[in-house]
Amino acid sequence: MEKIWLKSYPPQIAAEINPDAYQSLLEIFLRSCQLYADRPAFYNMGVTITYAQLKKYSRDFAAYLQQKLKLKKGERLAIMLPNLLQYPVALFGAFQAGLVVVNINPLYTADELAYQLNDSGAQTLVVLENFLSTVEKALPKMPRLKNIIVVRVGDLFPFLKAQLIHFVLKYIYRKIPAWHLPDVIYFKQTLKTGEHLSLHPVELNNQDNAFLQYTGGTTGVSKGAILTHRNLIANIQQADMWFKNLLKEGEEIIITALPLYHIFSLTANCLFFSKIGGLNVLITNPRDIPGTIKEMGKFQFTAITGVNTLFNALLKNSKFYQLDFSHLKLALGGGMAVQKAVAEKWQATTKSPLLEAYGLTETSPCVTINPADLKAYNGSIGLPVPSTEVIILDEEGQEVPIGSPGELGVKGPQVMQSYWHNPEETARTFTADGWLLTGDIATIDEAGFLRIKERKKDMILVSGFNVYPNEIENVIGQMPGIREVAVVGVLDNNSGEIVKAFIVKEDPSLSKEAILAFAREHLTPYKVPKKIEFRDELPKTNVGKILRRALRNQPKSNNLA
Repeated sequence: MEKIWLKSYPPQIAAEINPDAYQSLLEIFLRSCQLYADRPAFYNMGVTITYAQLKKYSRDFAAYLQQKLKLKKGERLAIMLPNLLQYPVALFGAFQAGLVVVNINPLYTADELAYQLNDSGAQTLVVLENFLSTVEKALPKMPRLKNIIVVRVGDLFPFLKAQLIHFVLKYIYRKIPAWHLPDVIYFKQTLKTGEHLSLHPVELNNQDNAFLQYTGGTTGVSKGAILTHRNLIANIQQADMWFKNLLKEGEEIIITALPLYHIFSLTANCLFFSKIGGLNVLITNPRDIPGTIKEMGKFQFTAITGVNTLFNALLKNSKFYQLDFSHLKLALGGGMAVQKAVAEKWQATTKSPLLEAYGLTETSPCVTINPADLKAYNGSIGLPVPSTEVIILDEEGQEVPIGSPGELGVKGPQVMQSYWHNPEETARTFTADGWLLTGDIATIDEAGFLRIKERKKDMILVSGFNVYPNEIENVIGQMPGIREVAVVGVLDNNSGEIVKAFIVKEDPSLSKEAILAFAREHLTPYKVPKKIEFRDELPKTNVGKILRRALRNQPKSNNLA
């Protein structure tokens, strides 16, 4: 496709970026630590660390990994943390030791954790103590796990504050379940020990793997997208070019409520804003909207990223309207569709447009962004970012005319090369001539703006998180008393979509409550069905395949549980 979108670029944006400007994410990080040594880098729960402190902590952590645990370049380090100061320390420490980071959702069940650790081959896990009971439950299924590094919320806090927080979490809120694991290593001790150890520099180049970032697929089996340092550098450079006239190096403050283990927040907040010397205000529990707003009120924040669900929740809280928005330059929505009503209310309240962007785990993640000078919501996902090509293909793989719908394909330096140890799924995801197939049905107009019409795949998007029906069906289908199950997504005003399960019972006495209890034991909360409908039979093709599309389009039955 001719790059028709270039004519819609603001004058200061070049058509191409240089993905080889840096050899590694570590090079970018160390550059920032030198340029912005005394500037605040990350804030959490009243405590701030500077770039100089972050460099020291991450160096000490890297030295421990290298000298004590004997981890070698290319080995995988799994990080299972919410937004805490320890996350960037572990992340940049891993890079200094030449390791590949495997991000893990802390809310995973034991089954999900075991699968991801076994598949990635990670032998070292950094985990918040709140989730150690999950690790303990999964341990018999993770024979290759050697090292468990335990994080406590207050590790980097002053002593009295740390002790108070630990007491409140453990004994008042009871957020730290009992656990019994042998030979764990405490994160705080790794820093103390690492301080006295040497760190041997590891040579990195931009073709080295930086992340195994797990995502679902058409099969429903989670798989690791291999993202190289070059992939992430490219996306950082693309963001830098896109916002260079809007953001100033060493001056920005971004609200980071999305979890850093999610690719959107990882790249846009942690990596990009670190590159420009920004301060990340880490929100550990974004579900606590009053608490989030209280933290936002402590800063003259200039940027925020989020999913539609977050923006909508903020706008529904009266305290939000008391915040100072006079410094806000950038509000970026991604992970799920931004709704018009939310975007318009956001702009009316903050006087700043809510820019919609689009991307995938496989594209590091950004593919398109709306121009920074956008005046109002336009219903599009924006323009392809520099050095990115897109194409719209029909069912036969042929390009469609402008304005016609088809599957969106992507090429660019931010696009992964393959999935980890999964050549079959890699082959299904790329065309013969190298287009990554997104599974999204889109159109492109004469000005180059793209709009997502629907998803070709059966994936469900819950508050920006991918949920794959096969995974849910496989879990629920193991429950005694169920003959058949089919899962679809249904629209929801709060989270975009929710999971709905259609079930044919083998046991007539089987209840909704029993099914939900079983699902909660084996699935992360956002994957648990919010609606269950019992059916006598499920619609199928003549070869017996369940027709999910028919279930999505059928009127609701009165037999709702």
